[in-house]
Amino acid sequence: MSGVVSGFTVIFIMVGIGYVLGRTRVLGDGAHEVLSRLVFFVCTPALLFHSLVTSDLSVIFSRTLVIAGGSALAIGAIYVVIARLWLRRAVPELAIGALSSSYVNSVNLGLPIAIFVLDDASFIAPLLLFQILIYSPMALVTLDATVTDPALGRATRRSTIRAAVVGPATNPIVLGGVAGLIVSVIGWVPPAAVMEPLKMLGEASVPAALLAFGLSLTGVAVFKKGESPRRDIALASALKIIAMPVLVYVIARWGFGESGHELFAQVVIAALPTAQNVLVYATRYRRAQILARDTALITTVASIPAIAVIALLLA
Repeated sequence: MSGVVSGFTVIFIMVGIGYVLGRTRVLGDGAHEVLSRLVFFVCTPALLFHSLVTSDLSVIFSRTLVIAGGSALAIGAIYVVIARLWLRRAVPELAIGALSSSYVNSVNLGLPIAIFVLDDASFIAPLLLFQILIYSPMALVTLDATVTDPALGRATRRSTIRAAVVGPATNPIVLGGVAGLIVSVIGWVPPAAVMEPLKMLGEASVPAALLAFGLSLTGVAVFKKGESPRRDIALASALKIIAMPVLVYVIARWGFGESGHELFAQVVIAALPTAQNVLVYATRYRRAQILARDTALITTVASIPAIAVIALLLA
């Protein structure tokens, strides 16, 4: 459990620092948006490119990828169906909600847990690359195609088609992931003079996202009546912390015959909280920001007892 405690301590400290910076206004009034844009346009694309170029792709294409990726897509789809039929949400809110319910904090908390609790970082690698290569681009393509400039008043057919075609091709996160995959497949490693700056920028992605998350909490009340979409948040949080680990357990045990440490590892990873990157995406597109922020905070707190229960039952 020391890895769990360590990972959560890192998160709370970084978010706390961001909150203090917001309360003291050291970085100015627009710090949250500026920092979120830095993560979106610079740091995360660099992280994706460097991670893919330096990864062994044979480890990625394994049954862990099928279990983690399949469960994430299934939970996201369940959220979309329920939120569409029950809550009548628009497509951008559905996209952010789907990510909030199934996009795992695989870097900042996942890697420490994989190393210190599971003794094997390979369990987290397939999920990490699935999220950055497949899941994020899917959501970003959807957002690019459905979110238009508020000054236009409403989306036109022409602008929507143009956004669907041009948007993904100019999205920095999609470009970073695709470029990294291509370079990795052809087996070429860029010179150190190129890789080192990308590594430095990539390493700043997670702490910057956590600081932006802390900044977003300044002057707001989580789950506040009248302002916070409570039903959306409750739905996303329940799917993330309860439904996703249960689904992974079913798939891993009865679908792939896993047991013991492997089964334990799969379920623990599924119980990790919502990644702060979802808030970065929501901020970038100016949609469902409260949903992303509150779900990330609630699932971060709730995942502590959830992982403890999983450890007692399966470890």
